[in-house]
Amino acid sequence: MNKIKNPKFWITLVIFSLIGQVAWVVENMYFNVFIYKMFNASAEAISAMVMASAVAATLTTVFIGALSDKIGKRKLFMCGGYIVWGISIMSFAAIRTDVINALFPSVISAASVGVSLVIIMDCVMTFFGSSANDAAFNAWLTDSTDVTNRGAAEGINSMMPLIAILVVFGGFMGFDLNKSYAWTTIFIVIGAVVLIIGILGIFLIKDSCEKREENNKYFVNIFYGFRPSVIKNNVILYITLICFAVFGISIQIFMPYLILYYNVSLQMDNYVLIMAPAIIIAAVVTAFYGRLYDKKGFAFSIIPSLSLLCLGYIILYLFKGNLLVFVGSLLMMCGYLTGMAVFGAMLRDHTPEGKAGMFQGLRIVGQVLIPGIVGPFIGSLVLKNAEKIKNDDGTFSFIPNENIFLAALVVIAVLVLVLAIEFAAIKRKRSNNE
Repeated sequence: MNKIKNPKFWITLVIFSLIGQVAWVVENMYFNVFIYKMFNASAEAISAMVMASAVAATLTTVFIGALSDKIGKRKLFMCGGYIVWGISIMSFAAIRTDVINALFPSVISAASVGVSLVIIMDCVMTFFGSSANDAAFNAWLTDSTDVTNRGAAEGINSMMPLIAILVVFGGFMGFDLNKSYAWTTIFIVIGAVVLIIGILGIFLIKDSCEKREENNKYFVNIFYGFRPSVIKNNVILYITLICFAVFGISIQIFMPYLILYYNVSLQMDNYVLIMAPAIIIAAVVTAFYGRLYDKKGFAFSIIPSLSLLCLGYIILYLFKGNLLVFVGSLLMMCGYLTGMAVFGAMLRDHTPEGKAGMFQGLRIVGQVLIPGIVGPFIGSLVLKNAEKIKNDDGTFSFIPNENIFLAALVVIAVLVLVLAIEFAAIKRKRSNNE
């Protein structure tokens, strides 16, 4: 039975996914730029922020996902979460050197205080964002789809990070990111948009979650996905999570430094104009690619995604001219987003019915926590001896280099080995069913 013919479903999916991803793009890609440009943050500081955010996102999703199952409502967490999420984003407008100096006049280094405040507030913002998006929205999407259309819906959902990048890149073109007033405007505007979407959701969202008696034991259900018996009964789900984690590690090695690589290393002042066509093409490919999963299955659809990703890495590692950087970025983005769609649909297909909220925490462990800790750690090691430039104030900043793409490529080689295990498990299950 097709559960997603209602136009309101598609409207809700598009706007909640898009605006949620816009907020995550600002956090995942531009908070790094923010503390780098405003507070001269080191690669270690950027890595620490990404890791702390990943831990906050995981813990939040585990607890809030299980709570939404117990209460039997996703809408409450989606709408309320987006509203408070927007307010928390706007609070970053107050993290400025002049404000820090006014509040803490005896502080020796406003920059170090600024970095610390951003990391702390990033975790606070992540709590609200993960409650609304990672836990509630993703559980709602699982509730609202079935095996006949999950790939199509996931294709739309998975293209949104690239569309969000395009929106953010385009929106940021008019700002001088070396000026604090530009960041103040950015945080206020993005926060206000997220807040407004939360209000709109009150009128758009139809809850598909049913309260179940077996979900009443909240603290027991928090750890439901980590029980040995549950793992044994859902082997393919857990192997998929491991694959997703390795895939995410590869992405997180370079992603925190991607904009800095374009802007600082390659001196691409016009990187937005170069990336925009790549983003649009990759988004269109991803939107249709989910249907390939619905028709042909996991094994058939994941191999082309990884091939595109690896080819993109190789080109970005070897070449620095605008045209080839565009081609490499296009291939990398296509592989990244289509891979996200395939892994996401596979996870939803193998999530036990009625347990979507509980399993969002488990999903976030594979999709966010492990990649968010291991990936940036590897990235910071790769850039440990990177070339440095002297800033106008006498401080030094590192210059990201192409080695981040080589390290990401090596991790994909590890993923291929894990995928071989998954393909064998799928084949074994199919044989048993026959």
